[in-house]
Amino acid sequence: MSSATNMLEESIGNHLLRTATWPKPAGIYIALFTTLPLEDGTGGVEVSGGNYARVQNGPSDAAWNAPTGGNGEFSNAAAVVYGAPNANWGNVVGAGIYDASTGGSLLAMANLDTTRNIVAGDPAPNFPAGALKFIFA
Repeated sequence: MSSATNMLEESIGNHLLRTATWPKPAGIYIALFTTLPLEDGTGGVEVSGGNYARVQNGPSDAAWNAPTGGNGEFSNAAAVVYGAPNANWGNVVGAGIYDASTGGSLLAMANLDTTRNIVAGDPAPNFPAGALKFIFA
């Protein structure tokens, strides 16, 4: 399951229905979470330390597959690869879309199909093409 944050929903609504405009982010960065945030963007615990950094993935057609079948599901078009962990990252339960490599605004988040405990010495965590999915419905 994935969800747009309240901030993204309000930005899109204001852009469509009011005079305010919402610019497309210059970069899309994929974060990993050990606790998924709430829709208001609070309460989440992002992985930190141990060679972890958000991975830029777009925005571009080469980075994300278009939704098919009218379900609003977007998936990564190419592998999203993180650095190899040199410390324990913990049990990763979800991913999020941010508009910055650090800080920034959380735009959407999704639970992973399978949680993964990432420890020092593991191979670089990755999402093969099509494995990272966000639904905007």
